[in-house]
Amino acid sequence: MRISVENERKLVNEILINIGVQEDHAKIITEATLDSDLKGFTSHGLGRFPQYIRGINNGFIETKGDYEIVKDEDSIALIDGKSLFGQYIAHEAMMMAINKAKETGIAAVGTFNSNHFGITGYYSDLAIRNDMIGIVICNTEPGVAPLGGKKAILGTNPIAIGIPSETYIAVDMATSVSARGKLLEAKRKGEEIPPNTAIDKDGNPTTDPEAALEGSILPFGGVKGYALSFMIEIMTGPLVNAAFGTKVTGTAGDYKEDCNKGDLFVAINPEKFVSIDAFKEQVEEFVTEIRESGNTFIPGDLEVKRIAENEKNGLEIDEKLYETLKTICDAENIDLDSYLTE
Repeated sequence: MRISVENERKLVNEILINIGVQEDHAKIITEATLDSDLKGFTSHGLGRFPQYIRGINNGFIETKGDYEIVKDEDSIALIDGKSLFGQYIAHEAMMMAINKAKETGIAAVGTFNSNHFGITGYYSDLAIRNDMIGIVICNTEPGVAPLGGKKAILGTNPIAIGIPSETYIAVDMATSVSARGKLLEAKRKGEEIPPNTAIDKDGNPTTDPEAALEGSILPFGGVKGYALSFMIEIMTGPLVNAAFGTKVTGTAGDYKEDCNKGDLFVAINPEKFVSIDAFKEQVEEFVTEIRESGNTFIPGDLEVKRIAENEKNGLEIDEKLYETLKTICDAENIDLDSYLTE
């Protein structure tokens, strides 16, 4: 089954409005969800949507209200998300960082008491669209053991960086071999995960996603991925008044506790260093040098390809996801099948 880009936009927005989400919040959540699916991060798009419904039903995601700005300086702000949808809070935080960086050159906005926000790269893309460099990091519920350990203490702790240029240049990745969402998606589909992705609770290598979720995902690149994840844990935990390590809850999908992870959004204004035109020209010169070096690619090329394919062919919905979405839609008197094609 497939759904067109426009129909997914309409479906997600209709579901959100029906369950009581504010219209301005719903619009942002819809676009972030669609962006995940378009780029091929299906574990963070519609595939993660049932998690949000569970969060609302269990009283851990608020559908109305607004955030509180706890601290506000020229280049710094700290936001209490008031348990609202993570996509809305993250969007507002990055836009605040962008607006501050227009004046000061660089700005950082931290958030706490928010929720899962989809893919990290959606928010660094906001900076790109405003001729800014965007950097986004966050921590998550424990899913990764420290190098040499068995117990999951670190999150999958993603990082995204976007560069304004004529070429789309962006990286969005977990600091673990795999994002937790991909394990949840494999479990839902009844598929194995690739070898060398995770260990079970006894420290043995496993390709079973359920055993991996009970055990630990491996850090990417050994000590380098572990060290980067460690640093992100601090900058999105203690730095922004959020939980860290084994205290982080509410990101894995069960919503038995509040989501208490933290996020940090950084915007850098190239115009404060050199002219934006000169910056982009030199970036493109570098891109050309890379492309002419051989059969290689630029970070962001894969996403551009996936977006084009998905816009042309529509987005795939597997049988398990269809069944889950059907339950959600039926409860809201929404005709899911009217949005789908074979």
